[in-house]
Amino acid sequence: MLFSIGLLIVIVYLAYRVSPREREEDKHIHGAGQIGLLAAIALFGVDYFTSFYYGTGELMSALHPYGLQKLAYYSVALIALANFIFGALYMYSLGIFNEGGGSYTASMRYLKPTLSLIVAVTLIQDYVLTIVVSALSGGDQLLSILGAYGTNWVWHFAIGAALAAITWYLTIRGRGESARIVFVLLGVFVMLTLGMAVGLVMAHFKGVPPIVATELLKPASVGQALYHLLTATMKGMVALSGLEAMSNGIQFVKDEDVSLVKWGKQHLPRLHGLWHFYSGKSGIGRFVQTSFLFYGGLTTLFLVMFSLRFNVFDGTLGRTLVGNLAYIGFTQLPGGNLLFWVYQFLAVALLAAASMTAFQDAQATEWRDVAIGEIPEAIVYRDPRGTFTRSVTITFGIAVLIMFLVRGETTRAVPFYGVGVFMPIMVMGLAVRKHILQHYTGRVRRWGSFGAGVAAALAALVFVGQIAGKWTEGGWVVLISFSLLALAAHLLLLSPLGYREPRQIHRIVRDKARVKGAMASIVEWQSLVMQEYRYLLLTRASSTVAKFLGLLGVNLPTRYYPAPAPAGDYDHALHVDHPEAPSLLEQYLVLEEEPRLGGKPKETASPLGGPGA
Repeated sequence: MLFSIGLLIVIVYLAYRVSPREREEDKHIHGAGQIGLLAAIALFGVDYFTSFYYGTGELMSALHPYGLQKLAYYSVALIALANFIFGALYMYSLGIFNEGGGSYTASMRYLKPTLSLIVAVTLIQDYVLTIVVSALSGGDQLLSILGAYGTNWVWHFAIGAALAAITWYLTIRGRGESARIVFVLLGVFVMLTLGMAVGLVMAHFKGVPPIVATELLKPASVGQALYHLLTATMKGMVALSGLEAMSNGIQFVKDEDVSLVKWGKQHLPRLHGLWHFYSGKSGIGRFVQTSFLFYGGLTTLFLVMFSLRFNVFDGTLGRTLVGNLAYIGFTQLPGGNLLFWVYQFLAVALLAAASMTAFQDAQATEWRDVAIGEIPEAIVYRDPRGTFTRSVTITFGIAVLIMFLVRGETTRAVPFYGVGVFMPIMVMGLAVRKHILQHYTGRVRRWGSFGAGVAAALAALVFVGQIAGKWTEGGWVVLISFSLLALAAHLLLLSPLGYREPRQIHRIVRDKARVKGAMASIVEWQSLVMQEYRYLLLTRASSTVAKFLGLLGVNLPTRYYPAPAPAGDYDHALHVDHPEAPSLLEQYLVLEEEPRLGGKPKETASPLGGPGA
């Protein structure tokens, strides 16, 4: 026991000492604080890193009831390949779209507003379901400690809702030291996981026997086996949202080189290309995303190997897959029971932290959606601490409702979660391909556009696979919900609530959201483009309806839709050459006095002797 206590003290101390500390001068830039590499790893990587606790468990749960668990290695290979391709795509995209917005900004700049609108609602769905999956997984891990996993859905729902409520409360109180706290938790997680791995290797060489299976296997034909393999791969490939989160939040990252890049530029100048690639805020984002190239494949392989070795899965002995492996691994070490309990409680804390990151992403996305006309303006309220409290509260309420509808089962929520991950990745691939075709020639143009196209096609394939592979578990509902969300977004944009004139956009972005600089200019430009799109849809719809009624002999007076202010060119709106230039909406903010019948009213003397009206 003394060994475990001493080990925990050392681990926590090391994680705390390495954790990032925010400088006073960085706290209020963009109203949200500028962060460095370590804080970026914590805030934008925690959702992805914590997929360790549930991704492989979901994968194996799709195979082992049919005795197909050995096929999991094929799923591991496909997951590793997808992670590498998607990670490389987003690492490259940070050099192009380095002012934030992710695939939403990319699609608005190079593709069509239709796709941007769909991506916007998809991202909201993704963030809500991240909260659902993370909170329910945290509840699974907590029940796993007590050996009560899978016994009563009410407990799963109640614990998941409680964890979401805690993170909601912490979020509306402001960001504060969240990056530092999450980094400490991640540091402890990494070091304890290495300890668990050592224990599992020891158990293997000690000849610890596998758990004896008690459940009856279900029959599966060759075709059914391939279908279950597809399902397993799709379930294991769920936590790539960190790619989009890093791209979306790059504006909050310091525009400076990390220590390694500074050292490399000074001592290894011949590797100039490498140091340039990892330079500045784009470089910090790329450091974070480098882990996405390998993390998913390596951790899934690690868990699959030991899952097969000890014959443990989600539900075995009332624990999750990771809970079973943690128990086997840590009990090989002195005082291992304490380490096991700490590791499981750490899982609960980290999964809750992933929910908090989703709350941050949701509020960062929703104020943009308000500016473009997709969400009513009343949603935008930013308190003195910088938090969009109404967005956070609404997101929390929807997440808890979904937890109840899926009866607290993480497996039922995962099919919906996958859609929100891969649709934006596909759009990013298409946008990067368009950028390369416009700006490069020769071999770079040919191979670059090919690579981006492959990434987009793979993301589209996975997007469809998420629906098809989980069709019997509710995947068909995803198709309906996705279509309804896209339709609802367009209907709301076309309604009077979706109309935005320049003064209103300026008020939302600069006054209510209190956003400045290049990020504000991007959102203003996006809002004007979306209003142009709205005007186009309205005029086309009006013309089509009028023609149809004319065939019936009904002639309607032509409706007048005021033409929106022109958005102009993206680079001009962003002020790439003059970042301190005023808002592109300034020209529309001069209030011209409306003409009155009979001319301007005369001024009369007030009862107090001064001028009056």
